Amino acid sequence: MNETLQIELAALAHKLADAARNETLRYFRGGGLQTSSKLTDGFDPVTVADRAAEQAMRQLIEAERPEDGILGEELGNKASTSGLTWVLDPIDGTRGYISGTPTWGTLIGLHDGKRVVMGLVDQPYIGERFIGGLGQAQFSGPHGSGILQTSVVNELQHATIFTTFPEVGTASDAKAFQDLSGQCQLARYGMDCYAYALLAIGQIDLVVEAGLATYDIQGPLGVVEAAGGVVTNWQGGPADQGGQVIAAANSELHAKALKVLTNYV
Repeated sequence: MNETLQIELAALAHKLADAARNETLRYFRGGGLQTSSKLTDGFDPVTVADRAAEQAMRQLIEAERPEDGILGEELGNKASTSGLTWVLDPIDGTRGYISGTPTWGTLIGLHDGKRVVMGLVDQPYIGERFIGGLGQAQFSGPHGSGILQTSVVNELQHATIFTTFPEVGTASDAKAFQDLSGQCQLARYGMDCYAYALLAIGQIDLVVEAGLATYDIQGPLGVVEAAGGVVTNWQGGPADQGGQVIAAANSELHAKALKVLTNYV
C-alpha cells in the first residue's frame, strides 16, 4: 500500500469518526434515546444513536470508496471488491452509553483480507481519539496530542489488568481471568473499548476479554499494535475475528499472561 493511499485512508477514518461523533453526541445524556434489546431473553441494548452513527459512516464510505467492503454491527455486511473492508462498531459499550458513562466509543477497523491495517478508537464526550496503522500511532484529546506507546511493565505482579464484565464470558473464562488477575497488581472492570485506548497510551498493561465479535476488536487491535502492544487470542493466534482476546503492553508480559490463560482453553 503506497503512502498516498495510506494518507487517504487515514483521512477517511477521521471523517468517519467525526460523522459518528456528531450522531452519538446528539443523543448522549439527552432525551429521545430509543433503546431496545437485540435479545428476547436477556438485555443486549441497541439505540437510535447506534444506527444513526453507523449509517452516517456507511454513507461516507459509499461516497468516497464504493468498492470497499463494510462490516457493521448494526446494518450488516457489504462485500468488498477492492480487498479492503471497513469494520464498524458505532457505539462499543452501549450499556455504558445509555447509563451516561463516558467510557463507550466508536470503533473503526480496516482489514485487507489478511490482517487489520488500521484501527481507530474515538471517545466523543471526552474528545479523545486514538489511531494506529497506516503509518500512524497517535492520540489527541483535552491534554493535547502525542505518540501512542505502551508501557514497559513486563511482570504480572506489577501489571494493571482490565476486563469489561466480571463474569468475562463462560464460567471457565471467568476462572481464567480470576487466576490471571490474582497475579496482577490491580484489576479493574467496565471500560469496554476505552481499556484498549488506555493500554495504547501506556496507562495500563493488560486487557483480557472473551466472547468478542469481529467489530469489537479490529479497531482496538490496530491501535494497540501500532503502539507497540501485542494482541492475540488465548492460544496465541490471530485475534482479528474476535472470541477470547488478550492485549498486552509488550511481548514479555504477553507471554507470561498467556501461560496462565492457556490452562483454560
